[in-house]
Amino acid sequence: MQSIVNKPTLSFWQLWNMSFGFFGIQFGFALQNANTSRIFSTLGALPDDLPLFWLAAPVTGLLVQPIIGYLSDRTWHPTWGRRRPFFFIGALLASFALLAMPHASAIWMAVVVLWLMDAAINVSMEPFRAFVGDKLAPSQQTAGFAMQTFFIGCGAVIASLLPTFFSDVMGVSNVALDGGIPDTVRYSFYAGGSIYFLAVLWTVISSEELPPQDMQKFEQQRAASRGIAAAVREMVSGFMHMPETMIKLAVVQFFTWIALFAMWIYTTTAIAEHIFATTNSQSSSFQEAGNWVGTMFAVYNGVSALAAFLLPVLAKRSSKKLVHMLCLLAGGAGLISIYFIHTQLWLLLPMLGMGLAWASILTMPYALLASSLPQEKMGYYMGVFNFFIVIPQIVSGLLLGWVTRHWFDGQTVKTLMLGGACMIIAGLLSLMIKEEAAA
Repeated sequence: MQSIVNKPTLSFWQLWNMSFGFFGIQFGFALQNANTSRIFSTLGALPDDLPLFWLAAPVTGLLVQPIIGYLSDRTWHPTWGRRRPFFFIGALLASFALLAMPHASAIWMAVVVLWLMDAAINVSMEPFRAFVGDKLAPSQQTAGFAMQTFFIGCGAVIASLLPTFFSDVMGVSNVALDGGIPDTVRYSFYAGGSIYFLAVLWTVISSEELPPQDMQKFEQQRAASRGIAAAVREMVSGFMHMPETMIKLAVVQFFTWIALFAMWIYTTTAIAEHIFATTNSQSSSFQEAGNWVGTMFAVYNGVSALAAFLLPVLAKRSSKKLVHMLCLLAGGAGLISIYFIHTQLWLLLPMLGMGLAWASILTMPYALLASSLPQEKMGYYMGVFNFFIVIPQIVSGLLLGWVTRHWFDGQTVKTLMLGGACMIIAGLLSLMIKEEAAA
């Protein structure tokens, strides 16, 4: 249970400034989610191998996030604060990785850069979740996470549309010449790298952090946990004594993120085959499908940005877990419905449900969790919570290729249906979570 500390109520613009960095962070994730399978396929990867290549991202998160959370809990600088040093360093490294990604000329190079990119994104992103718990009273935490969700949605809309913008508006070539990555994708990653760094820098400059309430106690705890052995011991102990709310949320997250990973991996190949009638990754039709997937992802992220302001109101009038359940059911139904759609424009309809689901996924689990965590371990537990995001992604990476090949005869649109079923299960399981009363 989070200790009761008197924290000032922040204004709208203070919430805006402390969350704006997520606008840039989502440029990294959105470009990765919408284009990584496209890049791998363009470089010659087979659909069955895509989940294995995607493993770089969740494995990196599994290693990086709890460590960064633990370290940021024990960091304090009079000028930089606790979380902002990690915002800045992660943003700098992630921007370089985004600039490098479109220059990959072989699959192994793309995998390595994806690994580095995801590690850097996690360094800057993970402390942002703890930032809300640090600065906001429980009564404002749902609004804080919702503001992050708004910027995640806005950043993802723009980033997802960048390849289409460069091809249709700027006249940039969308053709994969000689097996290379199209210029539309290259320029999108260049823009994303620049925006990522500048947005995070805004939060670093414009936001302040609350110092530890008892600095002497903080220094004593930091001194007691110095050394690798002490750190490992404390991290293992924290993992073994997770709050009950966190354990129940872990089960919900497991099924939720299997669904999301299936969507991110397979939407491009599914739409290319199901709607554009091609499996040739070098064809113009496949690259057109890739652009349309970017449009689809922009729609669900746009809905997410708008829903971010609605969800806290609905949660206050009912409950967080009920809102989360309904949103996940809508997202699951949307993914399943793709199988029954055969017209390009109608593919935008399922994205409305996914937008509601995505808004809730980025808001409600963290709002449910934050009020149940000890303040002095906020960063660490937010990092550990991400175990339950990356573990299902690893499971998906290891099994979805086999399932697609042997259960669905290579029809990746059916893998999207499986993802939808998992999201519906997650929604039903969310009802077992017990909510802490907001202060």
